[in-house]
Amino acid sequence: MPLQRLLLLLIAPLFLAACGGGHKAQPLPAGAAVLAFGDSVTFGTGAAPGEDYPTRLAAITGWTITNAGIPGDTTEAARGRIRAALEQSNPALVIVELGGNDFLRRRPEKQIKEDLRKILATVRAARIPVVLVAVPRFSLLGAVVGALPDAELYEQLAEEEKVPLVPKVFGRILADPGLKADQIHPNAEGYRQLADGIAEGLRKAGFLAR
Repeated sequence: MPLQRLLLLLIAPLFLAACGGGHKAQPLPAGAAVLAFGDSVTFGTGAAPGEDYPTRLAAITGWTITNAGIPGDTTEAARGRIRAALEQSNPALVIVELGGNDFLRRRPEKQIKEDLRKILATVRAARIPVVLVAVPRFSLLGAVVGALPDAELYEQLAEEEKVPLVPKVFGRILADPGLKADQIHPNAEGYRQLADGIAEGLRKAGFLAR
């Protein structure tokens, strides 16, 4: 068994306890394998290669982050590929950013929430901690007035499943024209701020040392 996998199995109970209760996780060491699982925002659409948030987050943390973002992916489609992504990357942590394409396609929030719940369950069944990134439900009015609140389902799901949530960061970026490449994707500076916001969320959860 690879040493990294053995260490993960030994420390996994600490991470799982942190995700399921009030205790913080232990910081992941430099070089730890992390999976960024999501859609075009994770992929980095709207910016040049290397300006995506997983690459920038890797520079902040020192982790080895696999970018498993697929443009156009929905929560329903992502359910079908999460298991393979876990097997291929063998991560010590998974960051899930999904839902924007579902909102654009006007899928019912109940279905989005349950798809996300199943993704989280698959990750946790593999004894891997997971962090959820909140996504705003886009509205033209919200964009105009500079306020795009997170869809409520993310806070609800994080509380129900006892997983850490990175709230408000993505919505704040999409509400700022100077941080967007288009109506639904950050630009290079937007991705930098998204990486910074996710890093801060990971620090609060205990996965990243201050």
